[in-house]
Amino acid sequence: MSDRSGWESQLLETGFLGMFLCPLWTLSRLPRSTPPSSIVIWGFRWLIFRIMLGAGLIKIREDHCWRDLTCMNYHYETQPVPNPIAYFMHRSPGWFHQFETLFNHFIELVVPFFIFMGRKMCMVHGVLQILFQVLLIISGNLSFLNWLTIVPSIACFDDRSLAFLFSPRCGGVKDRVLQLQGSGEQPPPGLGCHIRRVVNISFGLLIAYLSVPVVINLLSSRQVMNTSFNPLRIVNTYGAFGSITKERTEVILQGTSSPDPNDPAAVWQEFDFKCKPGDLWRRPCFISPYHYRLDWLMWFAAFQTYEQNEWIIHLAGKLLAQEEEALSLIATNPFAGKDPPRWIRGEHFKYKFSKPGGAHAAEGKWWIRKRIGPYFPPVNLQGLRKFYEDRNWPYPVRD
Repeated sequence: MSDRSGWESQLLETGFLGMFLCPLWTLSRLPRSTPPSSIVIWGFRWLIFRIMLGAGLIKIREDHCWRDLTCMNYHYETQPVPNPIAYFMHRSPGWFHQFETLFNHFIELVVPFFIFMGRKMCMVHGVLQILFQVLLIISGNLSFLNWLTIVPSIACFDDRSLAFLFSPRCGGVKDRVLQLQGSGEQPPPGLGCHIRRVVNISFGLLIAYLSVPVVINLLSSRQVMNTSFNPLRIVNTYGAFGSITKERTEVILQGTSSPDPNDPAAVWQEFDFKCKPGDLWRRPCFISPYHYRLDWLMWFAAFQTYEQNEWIIHLAGKLLAQEEEALSLIATNPFAGKDPPRWIRGEHFKYKFSKPGGAHAAEGKWWIRKRIGPYFPPVNLQGLRKFYEDRNWPYPVRD
């Protein structure tokens, strides 16, 4: 089974690993008899290895622009929800975009193997991966994905390398760790220690068993990304931006109070979403690590059809009824304090960044757009009744 982003699976797998990181019988910050298991630490390292290598391999195999080093010419403009920095990064010179693509390949295809090259190279891997995720956070609104990917990278560091993060005061955690490591004393293992050892070994065997189809998928020329081969989704295959859209298209929802949607005099007003491009004069937003899921779904819908995304007609019905739950997901409702719209339609536009310093930017526009055509025809609430009934959806009722 698969999903469009894989974030839910990655969040689930990270949380599953975290369950085994902490002691079972104590809440102590420094349990003497149950230090973190090296099996669990390697579980986190195996996770970041699969995330990054899977992302690198799917790029090389799926879209030629990753091979001819041109993908970054388009990425900043066509990514799901661009931010203001992406607006300026998009105008970088071609050689810089080529360097970015090469650097991406180095991080995703070469650096993951540093994990298996000893302590120092493992820490180099951790530093590079965290810095890479920070760069992605700065240049795009990929919600909590990059923050989540930093978590398993922390497992690349040991106590000695992270000691600077803790206070050196006498009796503190750092001081107690040094005393414990310096004494060389090992407290006699208790029942809880033996139980945890059995649990950790069982955990390691489970991860190894569930990793078999994941490794086969990574080695396959028909690699699929963001897929789980087990119903619990605790060992998954990952990937991101295997293909890059070369043009940005947007679905703009418009409503009118006119009784006739085909009347040339009908005034159509736009519903603006919280972050996705719409209003040409609105500055791209910063939302990371927050996630506006509806905005992301609108991005996917824009390069598909409404027949493939029936939920967008469902949304149109809720907007026709002016349901508060649906309205809370958008930024502006042009019919607030007025009669609800009689009709809603979807219009399809091609969007491009305005050029910094250019004529459109001088007018305050961040975007320029050109109409492609209708995305879905005008619909009204009464006309959607059968559509809702056929799908057993609750029929929207106007407040």
